[in-house]
Amino acid sequence: MLKISELKLGYGGKAVLNLAKFSVANGEHTLLSGKSGSGKTTLLYALSGLLKPLAGSIEIAGTEITNLSGSKLDKFRGENIGIVFQTLHMIAAVTVLDNILVAPFMGGKSLARVDAVALLKSLGIEDLANRKPSEISHGQAQRVAIARAAANSPKLLLADEPTSALDDESAEKVVKLLFEIAEKSGATLVVASHDGRIKKHFKKTLNVGGANE
Repeated sequence: MLKISELKLGYGGKAVLNLAKFSVANGEHTLLSGKSGSGKTTLLYALSGLLKPLAGSIEIAGTEITNLSGSKLDKFRGENIGIVFQTLHMIAAVTVLDNILVAPFMGGKSLARVDAVALLKSLGIEDLANRKPSEISHGQAQRVAIARAAANSPKLLLADEPTSALDDESAEKVVKLLFEIAEKSGATLVVASHDGRIKKHFKKTLNVGGANE
């Protein structure tokens, strides 16, 4: 599903992360661990196609994304990748339901309102459908962000530090939610986090800047 080879990532031509080889099987769930500043988010941005590597290859679902650019890369991302950013990036002017509907639209897909409501219901937040982002809590917004990432039935689901600001109980709920969403859609899940509390949930770990487990 995901294959990385001789990857070099950085900014302004200066490398901050080198990764010789790493792969994730279809439907496999992987944790990118490491200290703050180790390059976890940088790697996640590269996997999403939002950061072009300095060198190397990233293959997702049989497509070498480093060969794509512009509208082709945007289309591939919209059709195949769901992203839960650390900053949730909710669209303040529209409702929760419309925040869900915009994700598949941006990827060139469509999602019926009834299906978007069903997705919210599956996460226990259907009562938030007509509220604005300013009218919901951070925990509720995080669930909305996960729903939005899952709206296009992605093949690859990425999440950046989804539990870092949460208490133990909320962190457990978010991790379980990510697993549930990934399994329902048959997606491969990759989570970047330095939160040691969630490591127990993952059979496979890549210690960014360290050894593969």
